[in-house]
Amino acid sequence: MRPSTSLHCAPPLSWRPRIFVPLVLIVALLVLHSSVLAAPIFNVKDFGASGIKSDDARPAIQKAIDACAAIRDGTVLLPAGEYTSGTLRLRSHIRIELAEGATLFASTNPAAFAFETVSVQAALFFGDQIENVIIEGKGTIHGQAEYDWREDDYERTFSHKESMIKLGKRLWRTFPKGFPQRTLFPRLAWIGRSKDIRFNGLKWIHSPSWAINLYACERVRFDGLYVHSSLKEGVWADGIDLDGCKDITITNCRIETGDDCIVFISSNVWGPILPCENITVSNCVLSSASAGVKFSEGNWNGIRNIRVTDSVLTNVNRGFVFSTTQGGDISNVVLSNLTIHCNRFDWFWAGDGQPFHFRITRLSEFTKEAPKPDERPPGAIRNVTIRNVIAHGKGTSRIHGHAENWIEGLTFENVKFTLSTDPAVHFDYADHALDLRRARNVAIRGLEVEWGTPSFPAWQSALFTEDVENISVDRFMGSGHSTSNSPALVLQNVQRAVITRAQAQEGTSLFLKASGPRTSRIQIRDSDFTQATTPFLFDTNVASREIQLENNLMPPATNPGAKPK
Repeated sequence: MRPSTSLHCAPPLSWRPRIFVPLVLIVALLVLHSSVLAAPIFNVKDFGASGIKSDDARPAIQKAIDACAAIRDGTVLLPAGEYTSGTLRLRSHIRIELAEGATLFASTNPAAFAFETVSVQAALFFGDQIENVIIEGKGTIHGQAEYDWREDDYERTFSHKESMIKLGKRLWRTFPKGFPQRTLFPRLAWIGRSKDIRFNGLKWIHSPSWAINLYACERVRFDGLYVHSSLKEGVWADGIDLDGCKDITITNCRIETGDDCIVFISSNVWGPILPCENITVSNCVLSSASAGVKFSEGNWNGIRNIRVTDSVLTNVNRGFVFSTTQGGDISNVVLSNLTIHCNRFDWFWAGDGQPFHFRITRLSEFTKEAPKPDERPPGAIRNVTIRNVIAHGKGTSRIHGHAENWIEGLTFENVKFTLSTDPAVHFDYADHALDLRRARNVAIRGLEVEWGTPSFPAWQSALFTEDVENISVDRFMGSGHSTSNSPALVLQNVQRAVITRAQAQEGTSLFLKASGPRTSRIQIRDSDFTQATTPFLFDTNVASREIQLENNLMPPATNPGAKPK
């Protein structure tokens, strides 16, 4: 019987190699082609680096960078080992990889950073007008920061210092090694006027100054970084500072720094004053002896279009700082889906354990010096939304506009504050949980305030407002602190306020107090005051015609329009 000629039958053995051999050749050619197209590797050891910490690796690493840049492609590789270097000048179109087990140390010799740039730009990685650069890997960049402890002769304006002096304390603090004789403290990276930069992975630790500092950069991405400096000693060792930059993303980073974790600024230090804008921070964990995120007081041109979401700020002295002293504006900011836990740190760190701190000042007001003729007018804070936040603080969140320039357009939505204190600290200035002054067009929805333990005798109101215009407060839950018998909510010189669906908590003595000759057009409706001994107290300087009460649940035998005797 003849073999079947069905197409489903296996071909004869003599025919199979005619298929197998061409397939093998094709696979081999593809592998060869792939290896030919793969970006070349510029191993720094091939350029003379020993991988021994005591040797100067800078010449070898710089040669590898220059060779890679010459062909506009490839990877500069630092394999496992220890490398010490001064300034490395970055070039365009390169990738730098620190392999697992590789540590790049910043030299402790100031002369290693004294090249053609000015001292404030000194850095381990330096780049100016470059593009398409990646710095990544599983290795470590180590700044070798060292510190001295001695009596303070530096800080002039901290109220903490004034309190400590009154207590007769000797004020010891940390300084970078060699301060003030040494004026050069290099950053781990300074990049200016550049585009399309990527920082992926890597550990950036113990920087003697700001770890990563960008000026006038566009389209930059930070992903998966670990940045660390001592929470006790790391003064001036910010994590990531962005000056006049735009189109930036910071994601999946763990930043733990003595000074501020992330800073937005628009300064006049390195060139034209540029706005800092279009920046997203997400999925990060931040810890700081100063601020988790800071809108810096050195803001000249403006900081705008900023979004910080889905992040945890833990063990921070201050969660978010909005400060402007050079006339610059802060606008269009969204902070959402956050957990904030604050602690107080030593006296020389800025902050008082508060989740939020907003302040508009003139420069002379900030420095406590006499005004100068050319001083700029106060800046502005506009259109800030804070939603879905759980915040545990030790200090009052103060949201203060300026007498000449009030905060405009502020929203708190679904925010829960818990305030507690530490009896061991030498300074505690907390009074209210949230203190709002000199602001207009404010919306507060779903605000809840709890007083934690241990308590502090100076605590007063859950929400204090003064000099506010056009404010709506919906679904507010809070009480005045029991030790002070303070009202839960204070309206002082407030115009056009609408209070709806408020909820007095059990044990509330007085829920709302309105005072001040400018207080007017106050509506209170659809609220439950059955748990309050006294729902309202209106000072005699508040005209009864300015108060409108509607559809509120009252405790028995209450005079809703009570006025003080």
